[in-house]
Amino acid sequence: QVQLVESGGGLVQPGGSLILSCAASRSISIYRMGWYRQAPGKQRELVAAISDGGTTNYVDSVKGRFTISRDNIKNTVYLQMNSLKPEDTAVYSCNAYFFGAHYWGQGTQVTVSS
Repeated sequence: QVQLVESGGGLVQPGGSLILSCAASRSISIYRMGWYRQAPGKQRELVAAISDGGTTNYVDSVKGRFTISRDNIKNTVYLQMNSLKPEDTAVYSCNAYFFGAHYWGQGTQVTVSS
């Protein structure tokens, strides 16, 4: 098992930036890591993912604005979010996936509002 703890959420104005961090309790080198989000009344969606080999993919709505990265030495995954929009408002959760097993963090709130 792996425990995940997110940090870095908060309130930001439209057009602003935030960096989310996800610290893991053990090595994440074998895991596909992802950031999901869920807005009120909406289904949870995969925002960005990075494979153990470093391949990334993004939901269309954040391409060109968000960047996911991983540091396997620090056992941490990051989500750099730029040009934030009100529709990015959601609870963002970190996920670790390996051979059918999913592990989740508790989530961090991101609110984009003026």
